[in-house]
Amino acid sequence: MRDIKVKVHPSSANLKKEDQLAWKIAEIATDKSKSSGDAVDMVINRIIDNASVAIASFHRKPVSSAREMALAHPRKNGATIFGIEGKQKFHCEWAAWANGTAVRELDYHDTFLAADYSHPGDNIPPILAVAQQMKCNGANLIRGIITGYEVQVNLVKSICLHEHKIDHIAHLGPSVAAGIGTLLNLPIDVVYQSIQQALHTTVSTRQSRKGEISSWKAFAPAHAGKLAIEAVDRCMRGEGAPSPIYEGEDSVIAYVLGGKNAEYKVSLPERNETKKAILETYTKEHSAEYQAQALIDLAKSLKKRVGNIEKIKTIEIYTSHHTHNVIGTGANDPQKMDPNASRETLDHSIMYIFAVALEDGSWHHVKSYTPERSKRKSTVGLWRKIKTFEDPEWTKKYHHPDPRQKCFGGKVVVTMNDGSIISDELGLADAHPNGRKPFTRSNYIEKFKNLTDGVITISESRKFLRNVQNLKKLSSRDIQKLHIEVKKGNKVKKLSESGIF
Repeated sequence: MRDIKVKVHPSSANLKKEDQLAWKIAEIATDKSKSSGDAVDMVINRIIDNASVAIASFHRKPVSSAREMALAHPRKNGATIFGIEGKQKFHCEWAAWANGTAVRELDYHDTFLAADYSHPGDNIPPILAVAQQMKCNGANLIRGIITGYEVQVNLVKSICLHEHKIDHIAHLGPSVAAGIGTLLNLPIDVVYQSIQQALHTTVSTRQSRKGEISSWKAFAPAHAGKLAIEAVDRCMRGEGAPSPIYEGEDSVIAYVLGGKNAEYKVSLPERNETKKAILETYTKEHSAEYQAQALIDLAKSLKKRVGNIEKIKTIEIYTSHHTHNVIGTGANDPQKMDPNASRETLDHSIMYIFAVALEDGSWHHVKSYTPERSKRKSTVGLWRKIKTFEDPEWTKKYHHPDPRQKCFGGKVVVTMNDGSIISDELGLADAHPNGRKPFTRSNYIEKFKNLTDGVITISESRKFLRNVQNLKKLSSRDIQKLHIEVKKGNKVKKLSESGIF
């Protein structure tokens, strides 16, 4: 790996493009590095994972809205949309929009947490859509996805967006552009300009994940992927971008992030070095914010020890700065304690999540979020007894530079009405690569089958799993088979005649 210092330069310095971060990213997107077998296997796992949650969310309103918009943009020899008949093709940017929203809606696919947050699986829908439209083969697609993961993970490690109230999709735009550059084997200058355009157009505030969280949380990464595709298209036609986008006098760093005196250190692989960042990422066993995963497992294990929920006086959760301030009481969002809150808000409330998981001893991506569930009297009472606290030791574990030492859980102290205390802690979710029951291929397949049960046919399930596990050998024609159709009875009527498209 190489460390790249990134800071603002005055326009008069005329910083060479070869010394800019966007160029350094373009270098690894256009190199000839070989893919490791483990990384290839993980690409397959994550395509399965994405398909699972995309089909499970097929009927949800944001997914239906995105799909209806995409259906208005058919294109012969374009890309496919999850759930829709495979013979129908659409402009790749609109397929990416529909599929990206479907993947993100349930907050149930992979994650990477470091200096900032991310869901690297969001790279897959736009890169796959371009691969289908541009007739790329399985090997091309693998390399493109590996690049997307590599870029996003290393940006997330190095540049914190949320402290400046910028949404994490600002790292996704450049990573998708870089991944498409690898996929299509584009010249380095085209990839460089594409990365800059993609960043410039995907900077937005974190209000999408604050307060009353709306469906935009699902649309945001799909929007970034769509904009990245459009940026690459323009740059392939010879257009340029705001430059230097990171280091310029009026750049993203200068006026959106740390300011003119800030300096970041971004680590990237050397040119032609094997890219393995995808192996540092982790998926979700439970449909909730990743920082809730270990605490859901902990709540489930505490249920028997606690016994009668009504005898609980207080529950204190000691955890990292991020968990306390993003999904805990440190966020100071009253909506996180509101039984009438949206699903998008509830899956960002560890108080609600822990209460339900402790009461039920389980977690379900639909049943745990129904209005009837969130308004249950016993749940609301327990919910109101929960507070979170930042513990410097858990914050230190969260930011540990060694991936093997990172922790995203916390310590829970349950005080009963009689004064007795029940306490336990868990650093990692069971499904984490370093957890008690790490996810393997069989777990991804089991998740896929569970989430698609009743929505697709058994033969459709078998066909998709067979094709995706043969990804390395898929021809450009076979890439179209990385698609799933829902049962005819599951297809829904159009939500509304409103809209422009």
